[in-house]
Amino acid sequence: MTDQRVAGGGHRRIRALILQHEEPAPPGILGDWLDGQGAELDVFRIDLAEEVPDARDYDLVATLGSEFAAFDDTKPFVPREAKLLRQAIDADLPVLGLCFGSQLLARVLGGRTFRAERPEIGWHNVRTADPGLVPEGPWFQWHFDTFTLPPGATLIASSGVGPQAFVSRRNMGLQFHPEVTPEIVEGWVRASPHDLEGTADPELLLEETVRVAPEVRRRAERLFSTFLKRVALLGSEPAAETHT
Repeated sequence: MTDQRVAGGGHRRIRALILQHEEPAPPGILGDWLDGQGAELDVFRIDLAEEVPDARDYDLVATLGSEFAAFDDTKPFVPREAKLLRQAIDADLPVLGLCFGSQLLARVLGGRTFRAERPEIGWHNVRTADPGLVPEGPWFQWHFDTFTLPPGATLIASSGVGPQAFVSRRNMGLQFHPEVTPEIVEGWVRASPHDLEGTADPELLLEETVRVAPEVRRRAERLFSTFLKRVALLGSEPAAETHT
C-alpha cells in the first residue's frame, strides 16, 4: 500500500500534500500514518502563502480543519484553496477533506455550506451506511457549520446535524476529525474555551480524549487505509461500490 504502480511497471512512493490552515490544527494522526506508509509528504500552510502548490504534482491532497467557514470568501485562503481543490478534482486526483476540508470539498463539488442549526463538539457516534469504510465511532467533532451533499455523491455517514461522510468519485469528505490526538484537543480546549459553553465540559472532554486515544488511533488508521484502497484507488484492492 505504500507504493503506487506507475505506467510501464514498477512502483514509487505516494506523494501527498496536506493543506493546514492554522498552527493549532496540524495533521496529527493523518501525518503520522502517511509517514508510516513511506509517503513523500508536504504540509503546506495555505493561509500564509499567496502562491499555492500545483495539485498535479501529487498523488493525493488532504485538507484539514479551520476555525473559519468554508463559505467565507473574505478569508483570502478560502478561494485560493477552492481553486487548488478544483485543479485536483479536474485532474482526477483524490482529495480527502476533514471537517472544514470536507465542507470546502463539498462546496467545490457543487454542494452548499452554511451555519448548522447547532454545533457538534466532543466525542460522538455517527450513523454509517458503510462501517467497513467509516465505523460508527466515537469520532471527535468540533464544528459550527455543515453542508449539503454534492450532486452525485454517496452519503456514507450522518448525524442529526448533517452529513458526516461522503464519497464522490475518488474523493471523500469527513465532517469529524479522525486526525486528532490528545495534544491537539487540549490545544483547542485551551485556545477556545468559549466554544464549549453549553456543549461540553472541558475537563471531562480532555479525560475522555485521553481514555479513547489508543482505540481512536487504530480506528483512524484503518479508515485512512480503507480510503486509500477503496476510494482514492491508490492501493491494491479497489472497490467500486462506494463510487457514483
